Amino acid sequence: MALTDYHVHLYPDEVNRDPAAWAAAAGEPHWARLCTRRRRDGSPVQEFPDLATLLRDLDAAGIARAVLLGWYWEQPASCAAQNRFYAECVRLHPDRLSAYATFNPAAAPSSVETELHRSRDEGLSGLGELSPQSVGAALDSPAMQTALALAAAWHWPVNLHVTDPRIRPYPGKIETPFTDFERLVRAYPQTHFVLAHWAGGFDVRHLPNVQVDTAAAPLLYGSTAWSMRGTTVRADQVLFGSDYPLRLQPGQPAATGLTAFADEARTHGFV
Repeated sequence: MALTDYHVHLYPDEVNRDPAAWAAAAGEPHWARLCTRRRRDGSPVQEFPDLATLLRDLDAAGIARAVLLGWYWEQPASCAAQNRFYAECVRLHPDRLSAYATFNPAAAPSSVETELHRSRDEGLSGLGELSPQSVGAALDSPAMQTALALAAAWHWPVNLHVTDPRIRPYPGKIETPFTDFERLVRAYPQTHFVLAHWAGGFDVRHLPNVQVDTAAAPLLYGSTAWSMRGTTVRADQVLFGSDYPLRLQPGQPAATGLTAFADEARTHGFV
């Protein structure tokens, strides 16, 4: 059991109890549009498992470790709360979990620097999932520049959300022009970037400091996603990521989709 899932989300109990009410109180409408919506048949797009459920679902899928990714929160307080929660998860299960810190790219650089130093001291080990465009910030905002410089110094990977412009519209969809990402990763050659969701289908083979993850591929691309290896990404650039607790198979529990996706990844050489 050696497979690692590099793209997992998890939330504290106060979020899980009533996600929509929490989002309204916390000032997180964009997260609510994405994460509490339902499909046309009324089924939820994603679930809200607790830590014990995550570990049980990882075991069932034969996944040895998971990397917990933060969210692109609109409020710095939400970022800090998730970072503290993840630090506790890693403290409890260092053999199974790693976690990345998140921050608001529109915040003051000094506050971001303070938060990231605290997160590092508490055991977090990367940045992401970040989506500056989702909070109205530029990829090279002052806070992003501060964070990326720290990531380079600390050898932290940086996971960035990338949207495929060919994917049909959905509530909360944000456009993420690839030219902006390319300019960013070239400006920070010492920083290691992971462009989520197969880098939105864009060709990244020429970018030496970039990897991609496979998050949400069953929903976005189906089994055709694997054909991108060798055509838009190098084989050595691909990391397995699920986007758990997203329900990867509509109508099926998140755990079922996770197991099926992990099995599919193994048939394509991931171990």
